[in-house]
Amino acid sequence: LDQPVYSLSVSEKQTVEILKVLCRGADKLILDEPTAVLTPQENQALFEVLAAMRREGKAVIIITHKLDEVMAVSDHVAVLRKGKNAGTVKTAETDRFRLTEMMVGRPMDLDIPRTPSFPTAPVMKVRGLSVVDPGGRHVLKGVSFDLKGGEILGVAGVAGSGQKALCEAIAGLEKPAEGSVEMAGQRIDGLSPREIISRGVSMAFIPEDRLGMGLVGGMDLPDNLLLKTYRAQKGPGLSRKAARAQAEELVLTLGIATPGIGVKLSKLSGGNVQKVLLGREIRLNPKVLITAYPVRGLDIGASMKIYDMLNEQKDKGVAILFVGEDLDVLLGLCDRVLVLCQGQVSAIVNTKFATKALLGMKMAGLTTDKEDEYV
Repeated sequence: LDQPVYSLSVSEKQTVEILKVLCRGADKLILDEPTAVLTPQENQALFEVLAAMRREGKAVIIITHKLDEVMAVSDHVAVLRKGKNAGTVKTAETDRFRLTEMMVGRPMDLDIPRTPSFPTAPVMKVRGLSVVDPGGRHVLKGVSFDLKGGEILGVAGVAGSGQKALCEAIAGLEKPAEGSVEMAGQRIDGLSPREIISRGVSMAFIPEDRLGMGLVGGMDLPDNLLLKTYRAQKGPGLSRKAARAQAEELVLTLGIATPGIGVKLSKLSGGNVQKVLLGREIRLNPKVLITAYPVRGLDIGASMKIYDMLNEQKDKGVAILFVGEDLDVLLGLCDRVLVLCQGQVSAIVNTKFATKALLGMKMAGLTTDKEDEYV
């Protein structure tokens, strides 16, 4: 009880925040994506608390994009589409398919696609990777794994388990304190993104912050494409003609909804922004693709398009690191899942044998063995 809140994990802080509200005797509780940083076991405990509040006559509003949670805990569902109420229905009188149709405006197949896996030799080798934050705390400690061509390796963990540090250390945005990252026969740990590119290493990074790190919201589509290639152009000026042609091609092939390629990206929806970012990166034919929460905040239609794009890259032999928060997506899309707990690898499991319960226990650090039989 004497432990400072700042030293708690993100999920523990979330639990404290919820308990604080409950202790105040709130009659109305509004939760915005409350399970994003919780394990499945913690989710269940939260749902039991909410059910008890309902029995006591209290009102609860949960804002979430996870349909399974909607069906499990709610009595009524209000669906928003493009900022408007697409309808309100009784949960007992609807299902996931109907809710999805209300969300996107058309029927959708909810099965997450996964193409057969034919992994090659490791394309990237990470050994003993550790990252220390400015306060001297290890946010990543001794992480080791191989990333193979032609596979999607998922990364699971409650928020704040080291996912961000892992991606940025590999991509050259964070200098590791210890360990190595090897690709194409050479070490790239500690190098800047520009140095990594100059060495001919073919890697793309889709960051969590799309319009902060990945793209510039105040620029149009052609200019955002140029951000990746302008250093390779020769001569005193930039050729925007080629960039405009590439932008038009992306709009057509990826179904990007935009009034025109000259519109600022900040005016586009999150799904269309993500298509631009992912489309720009895969145009360069990377051998390794690192994606951090690529479908966060996207509707089911946009998410399915992103899954298809990732599977296409996998079929081409690209090695993909997929950091996600939805265990159903990780189990459905990925071939293997690496589980992080407090900055350390608690397991690497084959999704043919893994379950949500197993991943949840590993995320919470409830078991100590590495489940080698599932690797």
